[in-house]
Amino acid sequence: MPSALKKGSRVTGAAREKLAADLKKKYDSGASIRALAEETGRSYGFVHRMLTASGVKLRSRSSGRWGGKK
Repeated sequence: MPSALKKGSRVTGAAREKLAADLKKKYDSGASIRALAEETGRSYGFVHRMLTASGVKLRSRSSGRWGGKK
């Protein structure tokens, strides 16, 4: 993840595209939205919006936490 991003700073252009690609890759590898938010210093909502804008099919909330399908 880009470490130069400051919390709350606006992310645009190529930096936004790279961040979206990095988030997508990590989410597809199994990272949770909350973990990605903590890692990037961004909010859950920001990460969620970036993932959905990237076309990611989000996992169900129960896909491991409450004994749901894995």
